[in-house]
Amino acid sequence: MDARKGFDSTILLLAVVLTCFGVVMVYSSSSIMAAKKFSDGFYFLKKQGVFALAGFMIMAAVMHIDYHLLRRLAVPFLLLCAALLVAVLIPGVGTHAGGACRWIRLGPVNVQPSELAKLAMILYMAHSLAKKGEKIKTFKLGFIPYMVVLALLLMLLLMQPDLGSALTLAGVAMVMLLVAGTRLSYLFSLLVLALPFLYFAVMNVDYRRKRILAFLNPWDDPTNSGFQIIQSWIAFGSGGLFGKGLGEGKQKLFYLPEAHTDFIFSVVGEELGFAGVVVVAAMFLVLVMRGVRAAVGAPDDFGRYLAFGLTLLLGLEAFVNFAVVMVMVPTKGLALPFLSYGGTSLVTTLFAVGILLNVSSQGTGEAR
Repeated sequence: MDARKGFDSTILLLAVVLTCFGVVMVYSSSSIMAAKKFSDGFYFLKKQGVFALAGFMIMAAVMHIDYHLLRRLAVPFLLLCAALLVAVLIPGVGTHAGGACRWIRLGPVNVQPSELAKLAMILYMAHSLAKKGEKIKTFKLGFIPYMVVLALLLMLLLMQPDLGSALTLAGVAMVMLLVAGTRLSYLFSLLVLALPFLYFAVMNVDYRRKRILAFLNPWDDPTNSGFQIIQSWIAFGSGGLFGKGLGEGKQKLFYLPEAHTDFIFSVVGEELGFAGVVVVAAMFLVLVMRGVRAAVGAPDDFGRYLAFGLTLLLGLEAFVNFAVVMVMVPTKGLALPFLSYGGTSLVTTLFAVGILLNVSSQGTGEAR
């Protein structure tokens, strides 16, 4: 089949629109801060524009390369990402910011290994699950090996520390195992065993405990732990139905922390209002639906697991980010795919979309 003739045009269109919209919102949410900090209001716009261009080129390349070739890279890529997660913890190699060490500086850019690790785990699991077939229902071969790999990656992520990425990775892995046919009793037992460790990881760390308490009642400490939550509320509330207008938001003017990264959706809510929020959320919903369609129509198990895992990752990250900025769950650092500022996040997201497009081109779906 000529892969260049069957791409899911809806996925492609949504990826391009969301990315371009994200570049615009990065500029809108960061220009004043960039002008004060770097004496260049276009600082983040220029960098995000370069990231978007690089991401589009990678997406275009991947969508034209048979996704089956990626199976050869599954294990080596996973090992490379594990090595990078170790390297980021080495003093002098990893870059510290905001109390965490999650980046490796390569020239003018910072690479975030955790973003690559999510893709690596999905690729590895898709390859392995497709190879094991019915053995996935056994405890020894279909459950334990994945738990060992997952535990090692989670340990490295928690050492950064990056609880948000760790929970995302664990969630994606668990759902992929469930879809592949792993016994529900195994997954349920693991969840029960993990709850005490999760409680300890949250309540025994001061800043995480404060986030939980701030989520429950941000007005107890409105100028400190509850500040970001309250400012996000104000952003959405002041946006009304149609917003204040693009570029006219006020919360990004040093009120809302991380306005161009984790809380960029709050800026969308203030400047484009409820209508803008609904449109963006609807685009992500359609993207997930088309991704699931591509997975269902994939010609083999590897393609099905790969497309489903990547779609799940994009959908889960978007849903959690929406929930965080709307104060439906406690605050955690997790970028909004396509929109949040960040080179590694945007490039890996477009890389994932390229794979989805490639799978869709070889599938059995009807209209694309």
